Amino acid sequence: MTASLSLIIVAAALVGCGIYLILERSLSRVLVGVLMLGNGVNVLFLLSSGPAGRAPIVGRADPADMSDPLPQALVLTAIVIALGTTAFVLAMAYRSWQLTGHDDVQDDVEDRAIRRRALSDESSEGYELSGDEGTDEQEIPEEGRSRR
Repeated sequence: MTASLSLIIVAAALVGCGIYLILERSLSRVLVGVLMLGNGVNVLFLLSSGPAGRAPIVGRADPADMSDPLPQALVLTAIVIALGTTAFVLAMAYRSWQLTGHDDVQDDVEDRAIRRRALSDESSEGYELSGDEGTDEQEIPEEGRSRR
């Protein structure tokens, strides 16, 4: 089985660019990254399926000349999953645009508190603290106090 070097490079570039874009904060870039990653994986599936052959219908061709139908079924399944993921991320981006006027994902208040505690190395004392000593009112920002 021989694989085309240009298709391998294209698949690697699609997967690499897709992963890079998924790690961004903008949901529109995450959407493009998911699509690129899905297309890269689909190209890898088709590369792994081997050379093109006859249609895998029993009685029409010799079994040695038939192509493997499993990678084709996996690609069709991946396309359907990518469509559902695209619709979900589009809905999230649209709702974020309606609420905030942009599609950037913001840090949560609790995430900031955890980051502050990790920077001050309070997590190593976690098992020794009781429930009342662990919460400090000075660490919780004003917008987080109303949720308690």
